Amino acid sequence: MRDNALMQRLTAQQLWLLVGLTLVWGINWPIMKLGVGSGFPPLTFRALSMWIGIPVLAMGLMTLKVPFVIPRGDANQAYKHWRELLLLAVFNMFIWHGCIILAVTLLSSGRAAILGYTMPIFSAILGATVYGDKLSARGWLGVGSAASGVLLLLSHEFGKLSGAPMGVLLALIAASTWALGTQLLRRTSIPVATLSISFWMTVLTAIVMSLLAVVFEQARWRMPSGVELASILFNAVLIFGFAHATWFYLARSLPPIASTLSVMMIPILGVFSGAVWLGEKLFWQDWAAVALMVVAIGSVLWPKKMAAAE
Repeated sequence: MRDNALMQRLTAQQLWLLVGLTLVWGINWPIMKLGVGSGFPPLTFRALSMWIGIPVLAMGLMTLKVPFVIPRGDANQAYKHWRELLLLAVFNMFIWHGCIILAVTLLSSGRAAILGYTMPIFSAILGATVYGDKLSARGWLGVGSAASGVLLLLSHEFGKLSGAPMGVLLALIAASTWALGTQLLRRTSIPVATLSISFWMTVLTAIVMSLLAVVFEQARWRMPSGVELASILFNAVLIFGFAHATWFYLARSLPPIASTLSVMMIPILGVFSGAVWLGEKLFWQDWAAVALMVVAIGSVLWPKKMAAAE
């Protein structure tokens, strides 16, 4: 049967990882809002979460007996590997984490989630225009649907006296660079496990976020409140210790159906968990954007019908 053949691409372990990733990333949007919504410095929030999460990620590597070492070889080969690792970190993590946490301070958590998860649409466009992937008619339908959703939210932000178009732009920059990072990760030539790449990208990003926090936020440093500390710990353990490593593994090793099962639900969880937990008001533009994003992501990533089994 076609459905059975499709699902056989995913092992039970991979399916559980997808479920866990969807839940953790989905509910993290209002949790991040709780962490930075009361004025706690956002870049400092990111840096603290990463430094606390790095030992968790390291314990995971040790438990699974995954080596930390990036193969060095000769000087040219070592330079090539670390240059590629830095490039992956820039587009998968540096820009994403800096821009999206600033966007969360300016937008509702639900809107930040919707805009952040336009990433698959940007990824489809990059695949078609840069990497030679053919974008079908329904792919272009997806691009148009996503663009319509973004324009709805952007017009509403511009239309409100207290609107935050800069938050929208930051979220879109984050999503587009993450899309490029995902394309680069799928094509990486670094001969190590994805967990090793994830570990070193996280370390590099923690250093960058710390430097930015020192430069721009040192005057605002204070002890986090109980809620802020809980949000930092959630991000440390479940986002940087689990979710990022899981995403990088799935994005690098599985066909698009894998990321589809996760990504299609994450912004929806973000929107409605923010409405329930934080009392964020949903406007008709949010409902319309959710529907358009579902159409868009489904159009781009849902697999074509497989040939009937002979």
